[in-house]
Amino acid sequence: RADLLAEAARADLERGHDDAALRRSAYEAALTTADRWYAKGDAKKAAASLSSALTLAFPRAVHFDSLTSPLAEDPAGYLAPFRASTAFQAMTAPRGRAVPAAAPPADRPLRLLVTTYSNANFLQSIRDRYADHPGVEIRFLEVKEDETLRPLARGAQRMMEYALGGAATLGERAEKALRPHLDWADTVFVDWCTNAAALFTLVDPGTTRIVVRLHSYEAFTLWPHLMDLDRVDDLVFVGDHLRDLVADCLPRLREPGAPALHVIANAMDLERFRQEKTGGDTRFTVGLIGAGVVAKDPRWAVEVLRRLREHDERYRLVVIGDGLDRKASAAARAYDDLLRRDLAELEPTGAVQLLGRTEDVPGALTGIGVILSSSVRESFHCGLVEGAASGALPVVRDWPFFAGKEHGARTLFPADWVVGSPGEAADRIIALTATEETWRKAGAEAAEHALTTWDWPVISPGFDRLLLED
Repeated sequence: RADLLAEAARADLERGHDDAALRRSAYEAALTTADRWYAKGDAKKAAASLSSALTLAFPRAVHFDSLTSPLAEDPAGYLAPFRASTAFQAMTAPRGRAVPAAAPPADRPLRLLVTTYSNANFLQSIRDRYADHPGVEIRFLEVKEDETLRPLARGAQRMMEYALGGAATLGERAEKALRPHLDWADTVFVDWCTNAAALFTLVDPGTTRIVVRLHSYEAFTLWPHLMDLDRVDDLVFVGDHLRDLVADCLPRLREPGAPALHVIANAMDLERFRQEKTGGDTRFTVGLIGAGVVAKDPRWAVEVLRRLREHDERYRLVVIGDGLDRKASAAARAYDDLLRRDLAELEPTGAVQLLGRTEDVPGALTGIGVILSSSVRESFHCGLVEGAASGALPVVRDWPFFAGKEHGARTLFPADWVVGSPGEAADRIIALTATEETWRKAGAEAAEHALTTWDWPVISPGFDRLLLED
């Protein structure tokens, strides 16, 4: 029955539809099956059922290629069947560590291992800083490129089996592969709470301190549930709203002995974006950086543009970055079909320009007068902040995944940057681009705020406190 329900739910998703009741029935049945296998002592079959349940609970189409997420709306309710499962409880039970992490060495440089699985996009400034730091000796490890570690990190179901008391060889192989890295490092900084974080907490790290940084994507995947939180000393978030969501998903984070939770913004070199704006109609040019995923909701930006052009046809939208990946899911294709209709109407009139990917974002921003965040969710939205640093007028949608909660876009950014609807966005843009003087003044104020709040010289001491202090 569990297999049939899972097959039906997956077929439903492949058609671009989500029957939430069917899918919940499917993962509840898989959890019941996992509990039965676990009670019989069959870790392998219990892990297979747990893997099925987690895959059904965290499909891309539901959380990434949709404008809503049931996890964001009600984390406790959505995850309740998992918390009631004996197999899931056993899988997520802390295995702990024999000894606590040691304090940073006082007689030599700190040995810092920076690692990730396939995405080092947010690490360059950090690596550069500590490569030149007299108190740090740094190494970088890309797990996906390591022939020994890559197959270990890819085996999510095997990790589940190991946590349930099976797959002993996985633990032995992970111990052998990771121990040289753990013996060398005083601190391991794992970027992204995905494969590498799960792998590094598969073994007892000994006295090595483990620091994991979570962005946004990971919260809507199974990976945080595979990480042994008792082997993580510090968990870093790039926004308070993500910290709150993940703590709601992982109650262990609010219990005694949990990892220390930190909020530190992404490392960005914003000074390079401060360039002179071009003349002409720049103040009427609305920019959107990155529209490659449905969560960016570029159709919301198109609706803002329509309202602006009702007022003045000089307004236009420039999109920097790749388009949507139509291969991602049927849901992504359905969204992209609607977006393409919008663009087919607007592009021929010059109202929309798709620039595609560019290596010179600072240069592209010189011709953009308004920078827009149209997303339904963000961890931080670097593109928006880069635009603000360039002197573009920032307009931020009150990200719906977090709107109305204690933290979100309205607490991350100045209140006047944030709007609740396309109409409010258009009103803000029209008011502050009414004259060259008002637009330049608003842009200068935004740039000053961005540079004094999020530029790397401002943020970097936070990383020093995190990594170098006891």
